[in-house]
Amino acid sequence: MGRTIRFGVSLDSELLEKFDDLCEDRCYQTRSEAIRDLIRNTLVQQEWEQDDKELAGTLTLVYDHHKSDLAQRLTEIQHDSHDMIITSMHVHLDHDNCLEVLVLKGSGSGIRALAQQLTSTKGVKHGKLNLTTTGQNIA
Repeated sequence: MGRTIRFGVSLDSELLEKFDDLCEDRCYQTRSEAIRDLIRNTLVQQEWEQDDKELAGTLTLVYDHHKSDLAQRLTEIQHDSHDMIITSMHVHLDHDNCLEVLVLKGSGSGIRALAQQLTSTKGVKHGKLNLTTTGQNIA
């Protein structure tokens, strides 16, 4: 980590008041820590837009396991992309519905393609991809 640099920021008083409220709501000890998080979040979002960057993320799927061959089709897709799937968790939500969470690591384009393939599989009720950084390029 580099050395700490101090700099000033000019803000409208109403905007600063809203920012201070946000800092309090999110339990930030200082404005500086909140600003650091905002900068990091912006840098991570920028990483997501680069197809060649290695990303990490989770894909959450909800589906009815009674749908004909659905679990088998999802498993086959996952096996075809085993190099991106670090681990998975399968939970029975009720008699009919399952929740599956995949932890993923790979290129942005690869992760997005896999997520699209799984969430668009007939019988999947809901799918949500949450991307994050591997942390390698964030201070």
